[in-house]
Amino acid sequence: MRRWVLAASLASLAGCATKGNVRRVETQVMALRAETARHESVRAAELARIIRLQQQVIDSLTTTRQALRVMDAKTTNDVTDMMRQLLAVQEVVGQSQRNLSQLRGQLDARAEAQIGTPVAPAVPDTAVRGPGTVPAASAEQMYNAALQQYRRGSVATARRAFLDFLQQYPTHPNAVDALYFVAETFETASPDTAIARFTEVTAKYPQSARAPAALYKVGRLYEQSLKYPVRARAAYQRVVAEYPRSEDADLAKTRLEALKP
Repeated sequence: MRRWVLAASLASLAGCATKGNVRRVETQVMALRAETARHESVRAAELARIIRLQQQVIDSLTTTRQALRVMDAKTTNDVTDMMRQLLAVQEVVGQSQRNLSQLRGQLDARAEAQIGTPVAPAVPDTAVRGPGTVPAASAEQMYNAALQQYRRGSVATARRAFLDFLQQYPTHPNAVDALYFVAETFETASPDTAIARFTEVTAKYPQSARAPAALYKVGRLYEQSLKYPVRARAAYQRVVAEYPRSEDADLAKTRLEALKP
């Protein structure tokens, strides 16, 4: 009987111990769940904060992109307006230059028309001349007089004088210079005529010091005045090929670099 009571007591104690353990386990599980829930809540809050920051960055980028588009459109419009204004200014300047060239040509023509036959300079008393005759000017005197007019800016008068000199003294040593200066008198008023005259210099006097300069001038006229870059390059290439040791060859090389397609 005593054994039975003892066994019953031990079984009762074992049952009590098991229930206590279960309660403790349940308590721990509940605490773990609460801690997990708290961590999940913190993570959710952090994730929400990151999402908000990301959305703010996206909104800021969108706003910046829109502002850049507006700025780009405004800049494009401003550049277009500036280009239009520049073209208008260039047109006005070009028209003014043409008007000045025409006016200068008219003034030169008027001056040339008003100037009569020049009086030949007096010769020394020792010269033999008949009574009442006026001696003709020498080649040097004609050339120097034309050169003096040219340096004064009397383009038309100088041109006429140089042409008269060339007609009377076509084989004179200064003939190449006279022809070169005739070409220069046409540079502003008639670039095509100037090119023809400079080409005549290179054709008639290919070995003269004026030849490479004349050929280089042909290139410059084609490039700047007539806007023919292909012909300009051809002229510059001739300068480099035919007169490689001249100063004009160095200038031509520079222009060829600038005109590279």
